[in-house]
Amino acid sequence: MHIAFFDSGLGGLSIVRELFEHPQAQGLGVTQCSYIADTAQFPYGDKDDAWLSDRIVQVIAASINAIKPDLVVVACNTASTLALGPLREHFAIPFVGVVPAIKPAAQQSQSHVVGILATPATVARDYTAQLIANYAQDTSVHLYGAAALVAQAENKLLGNAVDQHTITRALHALLALDATQTLDTVVLACTHFPLLREELTAAAPYPIQWVDSGEAIARRVMQLCEGAKAAPLSSVNTPLQLITTGGELAEHYERLRFKIGPQQGTYTFASHNVLAFSDSCK
Repeated sequence: MHIAFFDSGLGGLSIVRELFEHPQAQGLGVTQCSYIADTAQFPYGDKDDAWLSDRIVQVIAASINAIKPDLVVVACNTASTLALGPLREHFAIPFVGVVPAIKPAAQQSQSHVVGILATPATVARDYTAQLIANYAQDTSVHLYGAAALVAQAENKLLGNAVDQHTITRALHALLALDATQTLDTVVLACTHFPLLREELTAAAPYPIQWVDSGEAIARRVMQLCEGAKAAPLSSVNTPLQLITTGGELAEHYERLRFKIGPQQGTYTFASHNVLAFSDSCK
């Protein structure tokens, strides 16, 4: 079983980490994992939706043709919202998408006041509003677009300095939207943001529950991998290859060192390849 993860940047590594660290994942039959990052167009937050949809489908299609994965995890809220439909129409392999974890947040909140930290694009999308209408009818929901946190998460993974003030400012701006001061649960609605959980906790003026979709995605991937026969999933047995769309950012990613699991230590990409494809979305 070959699993591919896709994101514009490094945020999808929060999903990779969730899967690799899940106690029930160690018996999965996964022989290879690939991480596809659209480095040439990172970040996605300032791009037009129609253009982005075409771009995402194009990059993932080229990746599928190049590496032949058995399963693709679209580890990006924006990409999942815009491109899952077209991808499922064009390819027979399963796709797992990411959506803001609004339903579990509403269920877990004791005060029935929830905050959503997301990119401005996710905050503005009708899809997000529909999730709130469907799953948080009895909950007061406050949304804040924190584009600056994406860069901070990238900085952290690349070993650069993280600006704690930027993180604190974003969280406090969200909390300020709640006049009752009873907001107790925050949805991390961008896959980059769970990478900053430690910094967000330090910024919080009182205990907050952080909710993201990582565990749910890991469970879904495990369901789809049931029956595969191979070595156990681990940072030792399962190489993770990096595939990018080029540019200076790709060179930084190649040198990346990151942690997966308390016992598994430092993890690196086993290889790096630049995706060759005809880019019609310039």
